[in-house]
Amino acid sequence: MPPSPFSLSVESRGSVVVVRVGGDLDYLTRGQLLDAVTVVLTRRHAARHPVADVRLEFSRLESVDSSGLSVLLQIRRLVDEAGVALHLDERPAVLERLLDMTGTLELLTCRPENISAPQDISAPEDATGPARRPAI
Repeated sequence: MPPSPFSLSVESRGSVVVVRVGGDLDYLTRGQLLDAVTVVLTRRHAARHPVADVRLEFSRLESVDSSGLSVLLQIRRLVDEAGVALHLDERPAVLERLLDMTGTLELLTCRPENISAPQDISAPEDATGPARRPAI
């Protein structure tokens, strides 16, 4: 089966930028999405209305692989550094499943200050020596 054609469009609505992603988000197309978001963020300082929100809209997304997930994580870091909110809108089942299986749903959909830190699972020190992590 041939890959679905990739489509990407960017629309500004005041301080909100909507990036619509369609087709296959994979190794071959990830750079296009990263480039589009990077341009949005670098132009935000020069814009008359600075960008406050980047909304990635996935209603036409057909497939996503680990490279697609990787670029979403890169975008998360970029928007955090720029102080911009990231939203993943109209996520199809294929994306929702990938985010759920990899445990990245909360990371990609919450503001950084709302992400809970991992809890320390080490055992407390006792008379036998230093704390040890339980075997997993």
